[in-house]
Amino acid sequence: MRSLFLAAAMTAMAAGLSLPAQGAGGGSTESSPAKPVDANFTRAKAMIEARDYKGAVPLLQQVVAKDPKNADAYNLMGFATRKSGDPTGSLQYYQQALAIDARHIGAHEYLGEAYLMLGRLPEAEQQLARLNSLCTFGCAEHRQLKAAVADYKAGKRPATN
Repeated sequence: MRSLFLAAAMTAMAAGLSLPAQGAGGGSTESSPAKPVDANFTRAKAMIEARDYKGAVPLLQQVVAKDPKNADAYNLMGFATRKSGDPTGSLQYYQQALAIDARHIGAHEYLGEAYLMLGRLPEAEQQLARLNSLCTFGCAEHRQLKAAVADYKAGKRPATN
């Protein structure tokens, strides 16, 4: 399976095509037809990359107002909220992303990280177990949450932002 994906990726690159990036926090493991990306979503992602988390939230709120089934936007809204120093407030957005797409690997990772920030290790480990089952061949989200859980157990507490 992985070799088929790599072959397809190499063929696409050779043809001058680019594959869609998952962006911050990844997305679903499901493939879906491409739909136009909301300009506010693109701007919010750029703001998050520039660490303007609070500025990204209103843009993402506009995205979900127009597209209430956008799990990626809810996931990024949770990320921006958490990185703004409100891990408790971020939980609702990750949970909404997972209600829309239960296989959203980015939301599982970020929800686990939020739980660690809140000192809720068993719930973080549940998200890690879910990622373990979703990431058959391994994925960055699983590796990152696994490292965060290990750090937490070693006494290194995650920063609030």
